[in-house]
Amino acid sequence: MSYHYDERIDGALATHDKSTVVAQLQALIPDLQLLYEQEDLRPFECDGLAAYRATPMLVALPDKVEQVEALLKFANVQKIPVVARGAGTGLSGGALPLDKGILLVMARFNRILEVDPEAGIARVQPGVRNLAISQAAAPHGMYYAPDPSSQIACSIGGNVAENAGGVHCLKYGLTVNNILKLEILTIDGERITLGSDALDAPGFDFLALFTGSEGMLGIVTEVTVKLLTKPQSAKVLLASFDDVEKAGAAVAQIIGAGVIPGGLEMMDNLAIRAAEDFIHAGYPVDAEAILLCEVDGVESDVQDDVERVEALLRAAGATDIRLAKDEAERQRFWAGRKNAFPAVGRISPDYYCMDGTIPRRELPRVLKGIEDLSNEYGLRVANVFHAGDGNMHPLILFDANAPGETERAEALGAKILELCVAVGGSITGEHGVGREKINQMCAQFNSDELSFFHALKAAFDPGGLLNPGKNVPTLHRCAEFGSMHVHHGALPFPELERF
Repeated sequence: MSYHYDERIDGALATHDKSTVVAQLQALIPDLQLLYEQEDLRPFECDGLAAYRATPMLVALPDKVEQVEALLKFANVQKIPVVARGAGTGLSGGALPLDKGILLVMARFNRILEVDPEAGIARVQPGVRNLAISQAAAPHGMYYAPDPSSQIACSIGGNVAENAGGVHCLKYGLTVNNILKLEILTIDGERITLGSDALDAPGFDFLALFTGSEGMLGIVTEVTVKLLTKPQSAKVLLASFDDVEKAGAAVAQIIGAGVIPGGLEMMDNLAIRAAEDFIHAGYPVDAEAILLCEVDGVESDVQDDVERVEALLRAAGATDIRLAKDEAERQRFWAGRKNAFPAVGRISPDYYCMDGTIPRRELPRVLKGIEDLSNEYGLRVANVFHAGDGNMHPLILFDANAPGETERAEALGAKILELCVAVGGSITGEHGVGREKINQMCAQFNSDELSFFHALKAAFDPGGLLNPGKNVPTLHRCAEFGSMHVHHGALPFPELERF
């Protein structure tokens, strides 16, 4: 794929001699592990979006807050950019390093500091895996609700950076709805607390501002998350459809009837076949689409909701409806969905995972649009959706070794994101913008809005040293992209023009 990178960033950043920087850091923070030999840097060249690669000047592996604080103060004085990285599972190039910068890896901050079932919270370090929080809370009959498909590996710090969701975010919300407090460090090493242990905090809601900021405003050092009591009962219905658009319409009908499922997921035939071959979840491989609908709560309410949803699915045109007969089958149904991405990787040399959101009412229209675009570009698309909240993950199948296919896959992905914007949606739901979608930001936001984003960035990071070149494009870039009118070709904040 083409490298979505504004070369002006590299040209504007000061060049520092690596050996000098390493020697200075070793003298300043002697207990901080640094990697700087070429072979040691290779594993950090990319995140989960492996198509984009860059080698950092050096990698820092701190395990104490004081080390991070000192490193940031040093970088701020020396004007060295810093890119934060968690588990490296991101899918938008958000943790892609700079060859003139420091890659700050927070993976060693992996301790669960406290689980308080009475308060319904857990305090954790940013390198703690998402699933590990629920495992720690399980003896108390509790769990952490957001459950990205990568939850076995992704870190809570990365979840905060991208505002991650998961298959149960329809009812229980995204990361921003499930955290109470963040401890962060700014680029000049200042420690700041955002939010509080209470359900609300005075002043502006900086907690929500910081969640999803993709490492551009500060470094997370501690997260206080909400824990929920496990529901008394959870049941999953698997509905088969002979038409993808019927399945899409059924989603709106379920929500419109006042039922809020714990999860409502959709897969098309290509995704169904791939997942079934990989996981053997019991999916109907002849169906054009399936919906997985989970309802949870107290037993009596769950039974009533199952009956209501079943009736709605039949009215919407479902050809077959199955209720998971036990917990083992329920887990298999969800395992198929959560492993859809690797499953598709088994049937194609390469795939490109998109991430956009749309209004639920537009799901049938967008599915038809994706089908038309797939035919136009001559590439297969496997559709996997968090259908209940309109977060779609089309998987574009291609072969990077076939001439022209990489470029067609990237162009097709851009068109799908622009389709999302055209129907009133967004270019990202949970994967973030990173480097991957920075051009499409120009299609979604106008120059005034982007200028405001730059002003927010400057308030936290005046020197533009934290994760530069990600998330928010320059107005110059958007003018070149041809998607917006800019203010006479210049930013309202001249000091930001280099980014």
